[in-house]
Amino acid sequence: MTAIETRGLTKRYDGAPAVADLNLTVDEGEVYGFLGPNGAGKSTTIDMLMDYTRPSTGTARIFGLDVREEASTIHARTGILPDRFGVYGSLTGREHVAYILDANDATGDPETILDRVGLTDAVDQRAGGYSKGMQQRLGLGMAIAGDPDLLILDEPFSGLDPYGVRLVREVVSDERDRGATIFFSSHVLDQVERVCDRVGLLADGELVAEGAPAELRATAGVESRLRIDADADDTALAAVRAIDGVTRITRTDGRIEVVCDAATRYRALEALDDSGATIRSFDVDVGTIEDAFVAMADGEPTAPSEDAP
Repeated sequence: MTAIETRGLTKRYDGAPAVADLNLTVDEGEVYGFLGPNGAGKSTTIDMLMDYTRPSTGTARIFGLDVREEASTIHARTGILPDRFGVYGSLTGREHVAYILDANDATGDPETILDRVGLTDAVDQRAGGYSKGMQQRLGLGMAIAGDPDLLILDEPFSGLDPYGVRLVREVVSDERDRGATIFFSSHVLDQVERVCDRVGLLADGELVAEGAPAELRATAGVESRLRIDADADDTALAAVRAIDGVTRITRTDGRIEVVCDAATRYRALEALDDSGATIRSFDVDVGTIEDAFVAMADGEPTAPSEDAP
C-alpha cells in the first residue's frame, strides 16, 4: 500500500513556486529521504502533507486519505518532528511525551521513550533548561511516542552532535524494523544515505531525481575510486590500465588513483603487486549522494578528469 502520494503538488508564493508539480510516491514501510539545500521546498512540502498550508494546485494523500479532508485522522497516525520545533520551557521531558500520548489516545511509557533518544538523565528536568541538541532529541521522542504508522522528520540532524546524529540513525532503523514508514527531509546528505531505501533530490522546488542512493550515484556519473599509496613504474600502471572495468588511472606524487567498478578493485591491486609495485596502503571512495545531487542539480553529470601516466 502507498503511504504518501502527491500528484502535481504545487505551492506558489506571490506567483513564484516554492514547490512545483511534485509527483511523489512513498510505499508503506519505506525509509524515504527528501533531500536538498535549504530553501529547496522540503519544509513547504511537509507543511502541505500535514495540511498546515494548502497547495496552490495538485493533491496529496496519506494512507489513501486526502490530506485536506482527513487531516485529523492522518495526524493521529503520524509522528512529526517539525523543522522549527520548540519546547514548553516550564514542562519536563516526561510531561512533553505524556502530552503527546494523551493527545493521540496512545499507550507508552515516557521514560522508556526518552531513554531511546538519549534523555534518560533529563526525564524530569524542565525542557527550558535543555540544550538545543537535547530539545531536538526531545522532539524526536515526541514524534515516535505511540508508535505512529508514519514518521515525518524535518531536518532531524539539526543542532545535534555526532552522538545525536548516530542516535537519529538508530531510531530511524528501529522504527523501520517496527514497520513504520519514515519520510524525512535533510540537507545533511551523507547522513541520509546511510539509512534510506530511496531518496528524492529536490532543487528549486522541483524533484530532479529519485531512486536508491546507488542508482542515483550511477545515473549522475559519480565514480568509485581506488586510492593507493604505492611505488609503481609505468609498466605496473599499464598492467592496471589494461584490465576490463578500469575506466582510468592517474598517478600523482606516489599516489595512484584507479577509477573502476567494485568487482575490479581486487584485480587492480593484484596487477600492481604482480608487476612489482610496493603497495603501502589503499582506500576506496565510492562517492556520495551529495556528489550525485550536485551533478543533477546542475543538470550535468560528474565530469571525469583526464588520464595521466
